[in-house]
Amino acid sequence: MNNPAKILIVDDEEVVRLSYMRILASSHCQVKQAWTWAQVAQAMQAEDFDVVLLDLRMPDMDGMQVLKLLKTRWPESEVIIITGYPTLETAKAAVTLGAYDYLTKPVGPEQVIDAANAAMLHKRWALHNDADLQSAAPETSSPAVTGRASDKPDIQRKLP
Repeated sequence: MNNPAKILIVDDEEVVRLSYMRILASSHCQVKQAWTWAQVAQAMQAEDFDVVLLDLRMPDMDGMQVLKLLKTRWPESEVIIITGYPTLETAKAAVTLGAYDYLTKPVGPEQVIDAANAAMLHKRWALHNDADLQSAAPETSSPAVTGRASDKPDIQRKLP
């Protein structure tokens, strides 16, 4: 899985989309942008995105509803919520609906890169573990062990 990460940026503010695109393009990612649900759905149907950076508040669509639709139709994509209006309720709801992370604006370049990298690592390990589980013999009764502790990525969350 040495392919560059495919990232979709969903935000109604062009300056934000362009900023994230510039940040992530330097990280050797394939980045696309959308600002309406129609564009999001079209982009997701056209190709598999590894990570979606999703704003919660946009004029023509509810970010929580978009999150729900994304995780229902494209569950393999990791979604990172980025909002300028953070609340405990939306954070809890986002995680419950399947968001990988919840960041508050303003978000610095390092935060965007770190969150995208962590989401990609999570996705790759989830796909790796799914493949291991699917290849396990169905008649075995012992639990599947999918790696050694030294194989796991060392991810430390930075707390504000």
